[in-house]
Amino acid sequence: MNENRSVWALHGLTGYFIAVALLLSILVFLMYEAITTQQATAHQSYEIKNPLAIKMFGKDLSNEKQVVIHGSPVGGDVKHKYQFESK
Repeated sequence: MNENRSVWALHGLTGYFIAVALLLSILVFLMYEAITTQQATAHQSYEIKNPLAIKMFGKDLSNEKQVVIHGSPVGGDVKHKYQFESK
């Protein structure tokens, strides 16, 4: 008889169902976040203020000063320095 038992040893169908439930819950969460982000950004439009001032080679994020986004920021992005204007 096997006397080596552990709380984390889930074998057979029980372990399979727990793994599937965990993966499906992660999938549902990520799909929900993707859909809400897509719906929020679908209402934004952008324009380029001065296209001749955009440099091919420049510092990171230096060309973002030329982009104006009409709408509000989505998802708490603090890395980019886009200019947001309300519609």
